[in-house]
Amino acid sequence: MALQQTYERKNIYKDFDISFNLNPITGDIGTKTDVNAINQSLKNLVNTNFYERPFQPFLGCNIRGLLFELADPITMSDLKTAINETISNYEPRVSVIELRLDDLSDQNAYNVRIIYNILSSNTVNEFETILKRLR
Repeated sequence: MALQQTYERKNIYKDFDISFNLNPITGDIGTKTDVNAINQSLKNLVNTNFYERPFQPFLGCNIRGLLFELADPITMSDLKTAINETISNYEPRVSVIELRLDDLSDQNAYNVRIIYNILSSNTVNEFETILKRLR
């Protein structure tokens, strides 16, 4: 009777690092795994405008126009809706538990905090970024 060996798979998700840093050992493009890969994906989705990606014109949140609106409850509701729809449509690895927007009026910015559940491992994680106007 032969022994059957099983190995636990360490990395569930693996994406390439968009900063294009090289792996010092192999010289290949670096990778991000699991939570870091999902956080990178969420950041890309939130910061991408419509028509920025070739052949995928509606990928992204299209929130840059909303950043120049008045900081009122309607604008914050529109931002939340846009972010929630984008994540539910383009990030199948997670489900959003809570999305919190904090108005940073003195900095002309919004603090976005997303608490999400990774579906394959049932772990809860948090992603936080600041949306800021450039002009």
